[in-house]
Amino acid sequence: MIGIAALWIALLLLAGGYALDRILTRSIVENFDSQLEYILNAMVAASEIGPDGEVRFNRPLADQRFLEIYSGRYFQISGDGADTFASRSLWDRRLEPNVQHDDLDIHVRDSFEFEGEPLRIVERDIILPDSEVRWRFQVAESREELDEQIEELRATLIRSFAVLGLGLLLMAAIQTVYGLWPLRRVRRAVVSIRTAEKQRIDEEFPREITPLVDEINELLAHNEAQAEEARRHAGNLAHALKTPLTVITNAATAHEPDLHDIVCREATVMRRQVDHHLARARAIGRRASAQARANVAESLDPIERAVTRLYAGVTIDVAGDREACVRVEKQDLDEMLGNLVENAAKYGGGRVFVTIEASAPMVDILVEDDGPGIPREQREAIFARGARLDTTGKQGSGLGLAIVRDVAEIYGGAVALSDSEDLGGLLARLSLPAALENV
Repeated sequence: MIGIAALWIALLLLAGGYALDRILTRSIVENFDSQLEYILNAMVAASEIGPDGEVRFNRPLADQRFLEIYSGRYFQISGDGADTFASRSLWDRRLEPNVQHDDLDIHVRDSFEFEGEPLRIVERDIILPDSEVRWRFQVAESREELDEQIEELRATLIRSFAVLGLGLLLMAAIQTVYGLWPLRRVRRAVVSIRTAEKQRIDEEFPREITPLVDEINELLAHNEAQAEEARRHAGNLAHALKTPLTVITNAATAHEPDLHDIVCREATVMRRQVDHHLARARAIGRRASAQARANVAESLDPIERAVTRLYAGVTIDVAGDREACVRVEKQDLDEMLGNLVENAAKYGGGRVFVTIEASAPMVDILVEDDGPGIPREQREAIFARGARLDTTGKQGSGLGLAIVRDVAEIYGGAVALSDSEDLGGLLARLSLPAALENV
């Protein structure tokens, strides 16, 4: 940051210094030229034609330097076929007229005709009264004073801009170090958390850094919640497997005659529990992905084909927004929809109606059947692991709706049961967060 600031300051000062140098230098040169033009006009006003056709002044010029030899300020009046009228300061030298212009306008130029003495010359052609000769009036002055002024100006600009640049660079460095200093404190606080000296960053920071600190604390809380959830999940699984293992151990120790049936029954229970906890673990591991995205209709199509082949005579109709997408991994969406549609087909009367409704920030998936439904007072109990309200003896794990609710809640969704107004059976409403494109 300091390097970039230094480069930017240098570029701006160079550009500004160059522009200011051009403006001030031009102003000094124009002021210098205006003085020479004033003298030139005074010469013209004082000039007249003598009796022999020569040019002369009817009054002396006020500048004493025209009388001092090689004083650095000169004048000269020349014309075709006429004697040249020059200042005493020229002595034995003469100015060379510029042959590149042929008009009556004022022209200004630099000349190096005198060795070691560069000149600034203002000249103009004039036709005086009572004369047909075009007279070339010239006023010249050494550039020494002009160049000294320009050099002094540039030296002052360089010194001033150098001090200004160093001051700006120092200010940028102080501002950068001071501005980033709170980040050093944040780093030290994170080190304290990593070494278990602290649990949270509890120091006061500038308001520009506070959002970062809040996000770090939120991340720490999120990680702690996940760790606690993992511990609770492991404890639940251990507790769920403990009872079946105890039953099997006791039966084996007592040499029960129906040990085979007991082992099969308890193994099935343990398998259901393992499947349930594995489903939860997969969902928890995938929910943090910001790229999670699944199309609801694309997941329903293969489920519809599989269920209709499994349950002959069942008709499944899908309607609604086929472009709706949810922020859920496709495998988890397939598992939730598969459980809901299969339950509707298994316990319904043969008709299943699925509706997709997208209303940001959620997508609702309604699964209806024409079966007997579930009494209102028993709907919450059906979400318990292993709960089954049917007495028909149809094969099932009793974990379908429990898995659906757990996985939906992991992704920030929900599932609820109600009566189907159209088919008269059960309506299961699965609400899941819409994908970012749908929000």
